[in-house]
Amino acid sequence: MTLGPLMIDVAGRELTPEDREILKHPLVGGVILFTRNYADPAQLRALVAAIHGLRSPPLIVAVDHEGGRVQRFRSGFSVLPAARRIGQEFDLNPKAGLDLARHMGWLMAAELRACGVDLSFAPCVDLDYGVSEVIGDRAFHATAQAVSQLASAYMHGMRDAGMAATAKHFPGHGAVVADSHVASPVDRRELVDMEDDLAPYRRLIANGLPGVLVSHVLFPAVDDSVASVSPYWIREVLRGDLGFKGAVFTDDMSMAGAAVAGDIVVRSRRALAAGCDMVLICNSRPSAIAAIDGLGVDPEPASHARLVRMRGREAPSLETLQASAQWRECQNWLARCAATPSLTLEAGRA
Repeated sequence: MTLGPLMIDVAGRELTPEDREILKHPLVGGVILFTRNYADPAQLRALVAAIHGLRSPPLIVAVDHEGGRVQRFRSGFSVLPAARRIGQEFDLNPKAGLDLARHMGWLMAAELRACGVDLSFAPCVDLDYGVSEVIGDRAFHATAQAVSQLASAYMHGMRDAGMAATAKHFPGHGAVVADSHVASPVDRRELVDMEDDLAPYRRLIANGLPGVLVSHVLFPAVDDSVASVSPYWIREVLRGDLGFKGAVFTDDMSMAGAAVAGDIVVRSRRALAAGCDMVLICNSRPSAIAAIDGLGVDPEPASHARLVRMRGREAPSLETLQASAQWRECQNWLARCAATPSLTLEAGRA
């Protein structure tokens, strides 16, 4: 059986009979976990093992686990800093900032892999324009150069730990006020004005970026469809101009920002036709069932191959990990992050 193009969620900390039935459907290829699915590392390992044991090849198990306010599992895991804190360290000392980014990418990925989780949708490479509350401190920095360097270091840390990185939210979510979870954000810039937003993707792709997650932002000066269902953004810009060869995920199709693309079946079909490999449908079991019943597409071999490459590599147990020198070194970095950074401004600047 191949990996299908839908990634859905489950309700609790154990699989129900309905979960098992749905997850065996050939259109399903992955599961995304949330805080409600977590009690402690042992329970998480058991849940992930149960999901992986349902199919061959195993379903992809994912989570949003960036650090800061977006970290689904906390008790039993290291509490990770927000990306902005890494950017602040970079401003104080670029080398230390890059070291911190790589260590935090490794720590995040290593702890998740120790529990069997295949991937975290990270890093966030949106620029901090100071207008988007939903992005905010999830952004490394306001400048494209800093975000490009820090995200690259973070990606390499994830790779060292056996996890594929997924950059988001393509082509950029930082310049809009509206939150696509609850509204339909519109960015009215021309494509020529978005080069800074695309710069991190150029650098990451040149360094072997495995995954990209596409936003539900509308860029009417560029295309009349939201990015997640836009052949122009996905096929022409991402795969064409930027040369991306990896897996493309949509943001959650249950979000309000995706509603302009039609009902759940229509928007999912449009996303796949536009070039996405996997459609996320979260926190709405009726929508997931409707997509499974109504999508009417066959998994594409090329998409299956790209998705299989997103599976995590073998990893040590959490106990072995926490006994390692590298994990202890990361704890020292976390202690450093807990201290409030203080920038020394140059004379005459404010």
